[in-house]
Amino acid sequence: MKLVIAVVQDKDATNLLQALVDEGYRATKLSSTGGFLREGNTTLFVGCEDYAVNEVLRIVKQVCRTREQTVTPLTPISGSTGESYVPYPVEVTVGGATVFVIDVEKFLRV
Repeated sequence: MKLVIAVVQDKDATNLLQALVDEGYRATKLSSTGGFLREGNTTLFVGCEDYAVNEVLRIVKQVCRTREQTVTPLTPISGSTGESYVPYPVEVTVGGATVFVIDVEKFLRV
């Protein structure tokens, strides 16, 4: 038994959850916040048999796409160095998914 933990952008979460359900997988959805862009993410927990991990990963890869986004970096926290900081928008690649696959000793549905 495995636990697949997928951290995805909120933009992809609804479609991913629907695709998983359509294929017969159950998932638990948690709201989360990313550390880099400090934007909303969704973390999905999917319990599945070992043989189903590759299918779950295929669904995640199919639904969660990367995209370009323009962001303005946050002001750095600095001491009294007197340095000035002028934020310029930069283009970054966002999206896709960060996935963890963990062995599960026991899985119960009560």
